[in-house]
Amino acid sequence: MEQEERGRMSLPLIAPQQCDLNVSFEFFPPKTEKMEETLWQSLDVLAPLKPRFVSVTYGAGGTTRQRTHDIVRRIQGKTGLNTAAHLTCVAATREQIDEIARVYWEAGIRHIVALRGDPPGGMDGKYTPVPDGYAYAGDLVEGLKKIADFEISVAGYPETHPEAVNAQMDLLNLKRKVDAGADRVVTQFFMEPEAFLSFRDRAAAAGIAVPIVPGILPITNFNRTVEFAKSCGAAVPEWMYTLFEGLDDQPATRRLVAATVAAEQCRVLYENGVRDFHFYTLNRAELTQAICHMLGMRPQRKAAAKKAAS
Repeated sequence: MEQEERGRMSLPLIAPQQCDLNVSFEFFPPKTEKMEETLWQSLDVLAPLKPRFVSVTYGAGGTTRQRTHDIVRRIQGKTGLNTAAHLTCVAATREQIDEIARVYWEAGIRHIVALRGDPPGGMDGKYTPVPDGYAYAGDLVEGLKKIADFEISVAGYPETHPEAVNAQMDLLNLKRKVDAGADRVVTQFFMEPEAFLSFRDRAAAAGIAVPIVPGILPITNFNRTVEFAKSCGAAVPEWMYTLFEGLDDQPATRRLVAATVAAEQCRVLYENGVRDFHFYTLNRAELTQAICHMLGMRPQRKAAAKKAAS
């Protein structure tokens, strides 16, 4: 009997009939016709997983403002998914941002991801508040709540925002955003589950009571992920360098490894009580779909997303 037990495989993650997860997916505005086609294909694949919401990002310096606005309205209109628009403080006055928010509300968009935003030069540039603008995300949250009863998500940094004086000040800034009316915290990506779990504990101790959702980044390109991690203060463990070594020219193997790593990350978080996950899809469905499948999620309806012809 003992020998039989040792040789029997067990389900490593979550059985579909026991799956109690909520997921959300993040996309960015496509720049070309081909990229737009990929986006709609990805939505078609992921929509049947019934995400709690999908969000569309806003470029550094507000560079994708109009494209974000257009694609948010089209996704919600064509798929029926709860679609959230990213909105930042950069490159716009309060009056301009308030008008954008009113247009979103009139269009039926009820969810905003409120961010300070990166300066026009990206993460390496120096952030300077716009005169007569919202200086920081907490101010933006407060202003949005005065316009309409938006559902508002804000960003959290498990390993501290790179511009923060220290981790405690970063946490106080997060609490200010929550106290201003934020409904949820979605975190920057991280590589080790302990980074999130420690952050969650510290946030709870600081009196932050809203849901804190881990941001999961499936690795499509390891070298680019490392560079991105450096810019946003996320640590990349040594074991991960070893794991992806030699896979630059083996995309199929790299995808298998990446999906396994992310699924294991989610499994550890699940065992520690996490039931909500936010996936940075990079507009591609394959890895995110594979991870959700390994987590026990199954399509619940026919895909509602249809490729847009206009």
